[in-house]
Amino acid sequence: MLSKRVLFGGLLGALVMLGACSKTIGWGVILWQTADPSVPSGTVVPVYVRSNVEQAWIVAVPDEFRNPEGPKEQNMEVPLPHLELMRSKGAAEKRRETFGDYAKTYAETMQDGLPIREAPANNARRSYRLKQGEIIKILQKAEGVAAVGTSGSALEGEWFKVMTESGSSGFCFSYRLRLFEHEAGPLNSAEQEISAGSDRDLEILLTRSWYPESYRAMVDSGQIDLDYMAKLYSFKPGIASGTAVLSLESGTENFPYTKISKLGDRNWKFDGSSLELTLNSANSLTVSWERDGKRHTETFVTLVVSAENVVNQERERRRAAFQTIYVRGPDFQSANFGSLTFTENGQFRWEGMEFAGINGLGSGSVDMGYYLSGEMTDRYSGALAMRFDAVSGGGRVMVFAYLLDNQGLRLEYVPNDYVSRRTVSRRAPDPQVIYLSPLF
Repeated sequence: MLSKRVLFGGLLGALVMLGACSKTIGWGVILWQTADPSVPSGTVVPVYVRSNVEQAWIVAVPDEFRNPEGPKEQNMEVPLPHLELMRSKGAAEKRRETFGDYAKTYAETMQDGLPIREAPANNARRSYRLKQGEIIKILQKAEGVAAVGTSGSALEGEWFKVMTESGSSGFCFSYRLRLFEHEAGPLNSAEQEISAGSDRDLEILLTRSWYPESYRAMVDSGQIDLDYMAKLYSFKPGIASGTAVLSLESGTENFPYTKISKLGDRNWKFDGSSLELTLNSANSLTVSWERDGKRHTETFVTLVVSAENVVNQERERRRAAFQTIYVRGPDFQSANFGSLTFTENGQFRWEGMEFAGINGLGSGSVDMGYYLSGEMTDRYSGALAMRFDAVSGGGRVMVFAYLLDNQGLRLEYVPNDYVSRRTVSRRAPDPQVIYLSPLF
């Protein structure tokens, strides 16, 4: 008895002889590039036979991909999942147009166990788990629910409908994918080219969130410059888009690149751009780039939590600190310094004030974004600033160390000379202290 492979080979040979005279069962769009001959994904081909035994289509090889030394009419096998069948050539060409943006786009998996899901959402059922380094086909972009990381912050990337080489399909978020274009030659050569540089160090570089070194210094000290950190300056490798983004106080720059080449130990170049990166440690990255003919360098670091979370936590800390003052009052008075009233939305009104050059009435907003250092931390609960409005206080900002105790609110005025980067470093030689009692 002949094997089914021989029988199938005979069928294929017969089709080669029949060629254009064979009756088509439809037209197909190739979704995954064929190997022999090499026909790129997105190509429209006539389809002659579907073999459920071999799990393959028999299709005609387009003229531009035929072997010039072979027969006039040539056919090839395409695995069933790698071709989408349409009833007419027009329908197939229309499908090719919608598929066109991603016809030649594949992706390498940067994480072992990365899930393919039944819908574009983090909580959708998993239909397949990818292996690290596995190549998948990008079919189209999908609208979905924003993916979030373990810290609760949104991840960089987007949802795609994808297909594995074996034909499993579904939706995968691009944060741990490296997209690349491929249209000629064996696909495994592209896989080897990418995987050669995809060692553990490169994975760290590509998948972690990188922030300016100053962000970590603020987190370590517990003294957050909210105005600065809320800008969310960062370096994003752009693994999904192929465009790295460098965002600093000096501005934002985009660096489109074609691939990542290894220059040395923990050192890479983003080809097609001036970017060079060195991984100093698992938590420190040096980024070098060219601007205006000069080389620039910046160090970026990772954080225990995302910068977005740090910003949210700091806002909550300031809100809670103000609430302790507001709840203790919100109305305070002093025989020598008038009455001070706080409002729930962070405003104040100070009547009968005669202090540090402000007389009579002052109003404005309370800024809880100040900190204590040194001996001041033993004396006071925290620091705040009274930002007077232009009419009542000429826009003046007055910084105070404060303490809430059984007597009420104690404020110690801190001249500007003793405040550096929103931190009260020490007391003035002749400190001026205000005692305010709550009104009940």
